[in-house]
Amino acid sequence: MLPSLSLLLALASAPTAHGPSQDPAQQVARRAVQQGRYVPLESVVRDALKRHPGQLLEVELDDGVYEVEILRANGVVVELDYDARNGRLLKTELDD
Repeated sequence: MLPSLSLLLALASAPTAHGPSQDPAQQVARRAVQQGRYVPLESVVRDALKRHPGQLLEVELDDGVYEVEILRANGVVVELDYDARNGRLLKTELDD
């Protein structure tokens, strides 16, 4: 499994019990999604890939912002920042 997908997969699956090896940040993020405070990450990733088709490189949750990095076919990496509370796109940056 790619490390960049770990948060996505952690939020997409909803086990009833949390194992001791689970990252505390993942537990907090999962709880926020379950309580309706954050939108599900898969909807944000789906929107990001629709806007910029390519290979998903990394997904992070930082201070209530989902940061999604995608490698486009032309070799450009695009980073999209989404508000985790409502899924609104906040910023798009292109890195050559």
